[in-house]
Amino acid sequence: MKIEIKRLNKDDAAALANIAPGVFDDPIAWERAREFLADPWHHLIVAIHAGSIVGFVSAVHYVHPDKPHPELWINEVGVADGYRGQGIGKAVMRETLDVGRRLGCAEAWVLTERSNEAAMRLYASSGGEAAPEDAVMFTFHLDAGEDQPR
Repeated sequence: MKIEIKRLNKDDAAALANIAPGVFDDPIAWERAREFLADPWHHLIVAIHAGSIVGFVSAVHYVHPDKPHPELWINEVGVADGYRGQGIGKAVMRETLDVGRRLGCAEAWVLTERSNEAAMRLYASSGGEAAPEDAVMFTFHLDAGEDQPR
């Protein structure tokens, strides 16, 4: 099976029209997708099989006043059900980390739950080190999302 790993850019929004079920949590919001791909600080690395996106990593690199180098925040990873366990997650992670290196990022980070065994295996096999303590994420629902279904 030939899988292409590709970093999408501002001219690649049409690629998001063909996505295998289960890759993304929700349908593509086209205006946001075009905005995301046009922003050089945002990164979408995809795995493509037979013209369909079967996996992805979305990430953002950023700078901070007290950090001498940019950092890469890995926001989300997804692989279609029928493609899991075939190294696709690791391949898109490897390309994402390479993007961070090329951008001069000092580190990359991602959050997950310890109970998410697949994510824990993926991140560890990709070279990540789990923090010793349990992280707690707080979510703040802002007004802009009020018209969105939950």
